[in-house]
Amino acid sequence: MHSARLVGAFDELADSYDHSHHEAIARALIEWVAPDAADAVADVACGAGAVALQLARCRPGTAPPVLALDLSPRMVAVGRARAADLGCGTAIDWRVADAVPLPVPDRSLDVVFCASSLHFLGRRALADWKRALRSGGRVGFTLPLATHFRPSERFAGLCARDVPLPRTAQEASAWAAACGFADVDARVHVLGTRRVVLVLATVVHGQ
Repeated sequence: MHSARLVGAFDELADSYDHSHHEAIARALIEWVAPDAADAVADVACGAGAVALQLARCRPGTAPPVLALDLSPRMVAVGRARAADLGCGTAIDWRVADAVPLPVPDRSLDVVFCASSLHFLGRRALADWKRALRSGGRVGFTLPLATHFRPSERFAGLCARDVPLPRTAQEASAWAAACGFADVDARVHVLGTRRVVLVLATVVHGQ
């Protein structure tokens, strides 16, 4: 039921999506994580593909396609159309699918991105990212800053209860570390009147 409500909410939002805002978040996250051009990368709960589109434009033709998946068929359709307009459609593997679990083998990814979506997915997503990432693989995700998050009643009801929205970057770091990630760092990113926390962390298997 929760998944169906998410699909409905984001399908309705697809045609009026704030691309500029989400592209700014994606750009900041990509610049900080700085994936290698040939890394195996997933853009989790990608929406209209803000992360995937920016990565695809600078990847060599020999690199594996960026895996971009989302529950919302309308969001994925918008992302596909934008990729075609930019001439990078073949550099992205678009999927309409649940983000948890990721449809990849264990320890097969180098980087997982999740921009503006983890607070809808829940803590289970982090456990799956650890499964999917190779040892030394990295995850870059964002969370809205609790002090500046003003969702509508509909979207507030869709937020996962087991993902605490941080009030500071330090709180976000502590939570990611408690979820089993290493080398955690976080910072607050200011976008006009909005604030998001960018989190970068590493997976180390065998610890």
